[in-house]
Amino acid sequence: MAMKIGNGVPACEIEGVTWLKARASIGAGECVEVAGLPDGGVAVRNSRDPEGPALVFTRAELRAFLCGAKEAEFDSLAA
Repeated sequence: MAMKIGNGVPACEIEGVTWLKARASIGAGECVEVAGLPDGGVAVRNSRDPEGPALVFTRAELRAFLCGAKEAEFDSLAA
């Protein structure tokens, strides 16, 4: 039986996935990493804490966030 992967599960316990980070990452540990999950969801973890908790989103939730990011809706948070 497959493990139920939900918010807060330790990222290190999510097996059989490939974690990806943006090419724009400068390699100093300030990366957000994402992984597609077997159930179609997407897990997100902080690269500084790869064994820490993962947040899990549906593809629709991730798509909505990415659309907002592309429209610069969150730029003030990185200023």
